[in-house]
Amino acid sequence: MHKKILLLGSGELGKEFVIAAKRMGQTVIATDSYEGAPAMQVADGFEVINMLDGVELDRVVAKHKPDLIVPEIEAIRTERFYDYESQGIQVVPSAKAANYTMNRKAIRDLAAKDLGVRTATYDYATNAQELANAVEKTGMPCVVKPLMSSSGKGQSVIRTADDIQKAWDYAVEGSRGDVVEVIVEAFVNFNSEITLLTVTQQNGPTLFCAPIGHRQERGDYQESWQPAAISPEQLQEAQDMAAKVTAALGGAGIWGVEFFLADEGVYFSELSPRPHDTGMATLAGTQNFNEFELHLRAVLGLPIPEITLERIGASAVVLADKNGTHPTFTGLETAASYPKADIKLFGKPTTRPYRRMAVALAYDNLDGSVEEVVNRAKEIASKIKVQSK
Repeated sequence: MHKKILLLGSGELGKEFVIAAKRMGQTVIATDSYEGAPAMQVADGFEVINMLDGVELDRVVAKHKPDLIVPEIEAIRTERFYDYESQGIQVVPSAKAANYTMNRKAIRDLAAKDLGVRTATYDYATNAQELANAVEKTGMPCVVKPLMSSSGKGQSVIRTADDIQKAWDYAVEGSRGDVVEVIVEAFVNFNSEITLLTVTQQNGPTLFCAPIGHRQERGDYQESWQPAAISPEQLQEAQDMAAKVTAALGGAGIWGVEFFLADEGVYFSELSPRPHDTGMATLAGTQNFNEFELHLRAVLGLPIPEITLERIGASAVVLADKNGTHPTFTGLETAASYPKADIKLFGKPTTRPYRRMAVALAYDNLDGSVEEVVNRAKEIASKIKVQSK
């Protein structure tokens, strides 16, 4: 059961995955576009490459001969994964899943057109004029997102015609990869949004974590909490959708499936074939296994008999406010004094405005107040300030 894992993308989610892997005796090579990325600090080795360069990606795969390739980000030459799979390398969750989900167009069309899953009205655009035409179809207000991006980068809301060019420029600026195209989505009049962490296994049933609620700003999550409030009927609808989409993509691992909860039912929003940032709430010990441990067990083929909710918990992000290097943190002693709480510093070597640098966690017994736990996590996060040169 010893595997060599090539991790593609080495941010804070990758770091927690490496920690889980090392606790199970695995070897991990962490890869990213810059040296000193969080996951590199705990991995067995690292590579610094542009993962959109297929030649470089091939070189690293040939050099390390991994048993598994685990993507953590979108900006990867994912079409190469089919060749790696043909060489006998396990791509997580699968080459098809990685290719479809790294591009919002592929996954949205699969869900809406092929599988008939309820989604917001949407269209695509490859330039500002096409964006204007798409906005006419979806109506205003509407949301614009690059087909390839993460953490809300390049995402904006169009409320008037004057916003169209600005939205196009911002989307191009925030896009990852070499795909210059956006998806335009009509507003869904939703009451809340959730992440349903879904675990597919190599030799076992698909399992679901308790739903995670979250609040976003600038397209990026600020707080998340588990469990989220949801009716039994909507939970079943979300589970059915998640099971249908993940089965169509294939492979084993954890998936962050995002939904809008509206009066008329559940809307599929997005899907990530890996641990989800909102799932950092599971680091508060809310489950018998956190999302990173679940991902590892699933990709290694270890059986996961059940996922149980052990307590309520929440996460709140700590953000940088400027560009800088050599970040340090103040307020840690105050933050650490809170009961039933924890702090995770990611170890990122540079800062920029709104970059996620740490997370505060809070928890309580199952009969506690989710609202109180969220407020405590936010309060703890507010005590931590990021300083940089």
